[in-house]
Amino acid sequence: MNTLSEYGFTDRIRGLFSFTFPSALPLPGHPALEPARAIRADRGRVLLITNHGPLQVETDGTVVTGDWVALARNNDDDGAVPPAVVGILPRYSTLQRKKAHDPLSEAQVLGANIDLVGVVVPIDRPLSANRLERTLVAAWDSGAVPLVILTKADLSSRFDAVVSQTVERARGVEVFTTSAEAGDGLDALHVRIGAGSTLALIGPSGAGKSTLINALVGFHAQDTGEVRAGDGKGRHTTTARELIPLGSGSVLMDTPGVRGFALWDAEDGLEAVFGDIEELFLHCRFTDCAHGSEPGCAVQTALGTGELEERRWLSYGKMQRELASLHRRQSIAEQRRHGRSFHRTAKEAAMAKDFRNRFREG
Repeated sequence: MNTLSEYGFTDRIRGLFSFTFPSALPLPGHPALEPARAIRADRGRVLLITNHGPLQVETDGTVVTGDWVALARNNDDDGAVPPAVVGILPRYSTLQRKKAHDPLSEAQVLGANIDLVGVVVPIDRPLSANRLERTLVAAWDSGAVPLVILTKADLSSRFDAVVSQTVERARGVEVFTTSAEAGDGLDALHVRIGAGSTLALIGPSGAGKSTLINALVGFHAQDTGEVRAGDGKGRHTTTARELIPLGSGSVLMDTPGVRGFALWDAEDGLEAVFGDIEELFLHCRFTDCAHGSEPGCAVQTALGTGELEERRWLSYGKMQRELASLHRRQSIAEQRRHGRSFHRTAKEAAMAKDFRNRFREG
């Protein structure tokens, strides 16, 4: 039977749980609190793993896959009060993106308490450098450590070229080359994940995430699908984020294929991926340089000499504008919320004053 230790419950998590929920020791007449981890969350219901096995409970939608929670059970076991999540352990990492087509600019949390983010890149199709950079920005900003995992090494005649391009674009991020079919690179990836760690896999549909998971765990844990020959795209075989134990307390998190990755408050990640560009800003003649036609612009000099690739500069600028636009919308939404709150308070104060006046007149 799967237990908490197989889903990454370590002494560190135990200590954090005891510190956060000091009432975990049961008292007479009160429910005992016990640690549990969300291994799948879907529409107000969450599947937890406990030391007694899996358990499905109703939630308010705030629990996401990977969360460590405090679970309350009824001591008398009469079933009158069902088990319930009464607290969530503070997350030490959060992988998130902006919700697609969301005018209110809300975040979609893809997973929590992740130690490693594996950016899955299939070798059997051309490398999208912009997509890789964007995903690495989100991975760094999550608080986890990103890895790049190249898949389908046995299917490509462009192996060396794609690997060298990926290593260059990843800029210091570890790159693992794998073939699930041939078993290449799996041992090295096992060692890198390590005991008690959680690795989340993100990438486009058809990238081979589910096939890679099946190869890592050693049995058919996830369904796999065919990939179209024309564009290299596949159907979504993973429909929800789910934790899968790998052994030795290490855990994999599979995620549905993502077509795009709209950034969410990712300044730290942007600095981690494009630190070389932001370093150039310090060498511009003017501190308010817009990096266009100003004299003494270090960015334009680097572009002219080829030290800075134009595609990379344009990619950075696009993400900067995207984050600036997001912050403007967030600011406007916050102002509107304050405005509604002010008007509501003013209206309630006027009604109270009118009531007092009527009371005095009566």
